[in-house]
Amino acid sequence: MEYTGNLFKMPAEFGSPIQYKLILGEDEIPMNELLGKKISLNFEGQINCVSCGRLTKKAFGQGFCYPCLMNAPENAECIVRPELCEGHLGKGRDPEWEQKHHVQPHFVYLALSSGLKVGITRGTQIPTRWIDQGASSAIILAEVPYRQLSGQIEMALKNHYADKTNWQRMLKNEIAPDDLLLKKAEAKAHLPEELQQYVTNDEQIWNLEFPSLDTPSKVKSIRLEKQPTLEGVLTGIKGQYLILDNLNVINIRNHAGYYVSLTT
Repeated sequence: MEYTGNLFKMPAEFGSPIQYKLILGEDEIPMNELLGKKISLNFEGQINCVSCGRLTKKAFGQGFCYPCLMNAPENAECIVRPELCEGHLGKGRDPEWEQKHHVQPHFVYLALSSGLKVGITRGTQIPTRWIDQGASSAIILAEVPYRQLSGQIEMALKNHYADKTNWQRMLKNEIAPDDLLLKKAEAKAHLPEELQQYVTNDEQIWNLEFPSLDTPSKVKSIRLEKQPTLEGVLTGIKGQYLILDNLNVINIRNHAGYYVSLTT
């Protein structure tokens, strides 16, 4: 079968294993059903902004045209530096958008992806955030009423924990086990007293199982503008990556807005 349309971040549903869909135009393709089967992705040379839909020669961020990169609230500085968020003060690129997305409960978490890392997410994005990062397990550290406070906690912990994922190690499953309950207690001790009040008593450890036929020993990330056709047997899905038997991998989220055809 062949499907055609613009790529978007793959929706995922928590389960054993996690269930993925690929969105192409009006089609929602259940990707778990394609494990072990040959697929082909072909980039048609067209990119549409994921925000406004206009044609763009180059995608910025994760699928934006340049004007939307500069003006859309999804690309404000506080997205990557949450400690600078002023949504709770009624400010921001779009105060109404800030109220909806940033002036709501946020969670600080510890997760094992390529190693132990600290991160933040809205309550509505649990466990989606961890799935997108390819985390094997995660625990909630703290809950705060708005984004800026979560950024302050994350900043206080950055000297002790990584805040980014090494995608190669994550895909190759090179993850050392760790005691997340112990790490949560240690993280609380690293926080200044005024932030410790937000640490939760939640001891639930989320374990995530990704669909996979095997674990690659090497991985090579493909960009469709450099290699327009990608084909092989789908052997796994982790984070936002499709993993093929020829060790090629593609980050779907990094190709948001690309107009492609998928042949199965």
